Order: sequence, then C-alpha cells, then structure tokens
Amino acid sequence: MSSFLYDRAADVVRWIYDWRIDGSPVLELEGNFPGGRRFVEAWREIRSEALRVAGNLEQVPRFHEIMPEQAPISANDGRDWRLFIIKAYGVVMAGKAEACPRLAALVDECPDVLSASISFLAPGKHIPPHRGPFRGVLRFYLPLLMPLDEDGLPAAILKLAGAEHRVAEGDCLLWDDTYTHEVWNASRQMRIVLLLDVWRPRMPADMRLLSHTLVATARAGIRLRGLV
Repeated sequence: MSSFLYDRAADVVRWIYDWRIDGSPVLELEGNFPGGRRFVEAWREIRSEALRVAGNLEQVPRFHEIMPEQAPISANDGRDWRLFIIKAYGVVMAGKAEACPRLAALVDECPDVLSASISFLAPGKHIPPHRGPFRGVLRFYLPLLMPLDEDGLPAAILKLAGAEHRVAEGDCLLWDDTYTHEVWNASRQMRIVLLLDVWRPRMPADMRLLSHTLVATARAGIRLRGLV
C-alpha cells in the first residue's frame, strides 16, 4: 500500500473512532493498563536485554524497512529509527524471544499487549508530527536508556497534543497515539525505549468489534509480507 493510500485509510478509521470514543492524550496507568507495572518493575532487566540487542544494531531494521508506508516519518532526515519487534498485532516474531527472554515472558503473561518493540532512536533524530491509525489501542512508553541534556533533564522529547513530555529512565507514560505527536532526540547519544500497544479498555461494543477486525487485518498483512 502506498503512503498516500495508507494515510487516507487511516484518516477514515480515525474519524470513526474520534466520533465514537472520547479520551485524553495521556491516560492513568492503573485504570487503563495495570499490567504496565510489571514492565516498570522489570525495566532494568529489559534494558540489559535491549543493550545486548544494541550491540548488533545494524541487524535491527529501520521502521520504513518494515513498513514502507512509514517512510515520511522514518526516513525523513537520514538518521536512524530502528525497531526490534517482539510481537506485532498479536503475531509473535520468530527468533526474537531468544534475544529478550525476560521481555518476551512479560509480554506472554500480559494478554492485553498486542504489540511490543524496542525503539532505538539515533542522536539528533526527529520523528515529525503524525498520528497513529486507530483509537482501539493505547501506547505504553517506557524509557530504558535516556540521554540527559545539560540541565540533567531527559534529552529526548515526546510532544503530544502540543504538550512536551520528558520521561526519565524507568518511568512510563500511557498515551493515545491518535493525537498528533512528534519525537526528537536532542542529544549525541542513542535513546532506547520500550513501546507496547495495548487494548483500550471499556470500548463500546461496536468499537470493540471494529478494533478486533482491524487487528485481524493487520495480522494478515504481517503474514502476507513475510515478516514472521
């Protein structure tokens, strides 16, 4: 699918969800993804696994190499955004659990987790403003290696719905990625973050059905592309 067709399809899906589901850009963890605490408690172990993966970073694909439709936000400035994907829309990626056994076990124990990946953002990388495709899932963001600026604050910034968030190592943020957001790593070091996509709780029945249909379609696309 071309970037243009992908964007138009995503616009239609977002319009439906925006019409049916209200929500804030940032959500409270305990009431929406209580399982996230397990990942926070294990963040140092997950970081150790991520650093081992980083030792062979050239083997980790760039986002637009996985999804060419994402080239406008992944290949925009010549700097790397690489994703080590453990699970995508319920499909477990072959051979990845061996590299990150602790993370893989946590994902396996948490049925609300649809997708899990480790995001490696190169120094100076800017991910331009964009929106996620649908509101049936929420994004869990857990920094594992966060460079600091001269003031000691996290140097990688997530700007979400106009508000800047600087999240420290071992802290987390649960957010709705259908709101416009962008990311930049304003440092000379790599930023590493755990990203989880989790089911949104308490959806209306029609939106729950639509969400499961979209996820099933995404799973089929993953298999057709031979990504497993």
